[in-house]
Amino acid sequence: MRGPRLIKLVDVHKSFGDLKILDGFTLDVAEGETMVIIGYSGTGKSVAIKHIVGLLEPDCGTVWVDGLEVPTLSRDELYGLRSNIGYVFQFAALFDSLSIGDNVAMGLRKEGRLSPPEISARVTEALELVDLPGVEEKFPAELSGGMRKRVGIARAIARRPKYLLYDEPTTGLDPVTSAVIDGLMIRLREKLGVTSIVITHDMNSAYKVGSRIAMLYEGKVRQVGTVDEIRHANDPIVCQFIEGRPSVDSVVAGV
Repeated sequence: MRGPRLIKLVDVHKSFGDLKILDGFTLDVAEGETMVIIGYSGTGKSVAIKHIVGLLEPDCGTVWVDGLEVPTLSRDELYGLRSNIGYVFQFAALFDSLSIGDNVAMGLRKEGRLSPPEISARVTEALELVDLPGVEEKFPAELSGGMRKRVGIARAIARRPKYLLYDEPTTGLDPVTSAVIDGLMIRLREKLGVTSIVITHDMNSAYKVGSRIAMLYEGKVRQVGTVDEIRHANDPIVCQFIEGRPSVDSVVAGV
């Protein structure tokens, strides 16, 4: 498993009580790519990526990141792994009582490896990368929804991670702001060389930012492929989702 940076989820099963969420979920994410995971709301997309950072453990199956088997890691080893992974939460998850600068600096301060001037420089750098220079002293309530999303991304990249995990980054945003976030994700991949996983049900976003797209359905990967392969999929379940059809029958009938 040593070698190139790689994420592998292997036959992952996860249930909460009697509710089965993942049922043999298997996916490989190669170094430098942006893997987009699509699927209906409530199908387990966020549950899947939480296994990557050890927020959840599989009932069976396993997860590998950089040659490390995540469920077997000690607490210290898990913290070390998480320092290489930036997680962008669905609704930014900013602390309203903290300034933007303090929100972005949180992870850096918790790590305790950098001096205050170094942390300040990282915060400035991260905010400039997301096109929000000079907002350190503002508070989340003073920013628009799209700007708060970008602050969430700045917080994730301030630690200079190898991986970025985006959980529904364009949810609740208007089309113009969504396009800004899409462009930012592409730019960060190109400029920082990060490997990314994007959870979304927004096909416009998926087509723009994805290197490959995987559809999660009934706990498994229904299909995975390039953008063109997904666009031209023959699987009626995949077609129903990407075309927004009301039923599989309407796909088959060409309605």
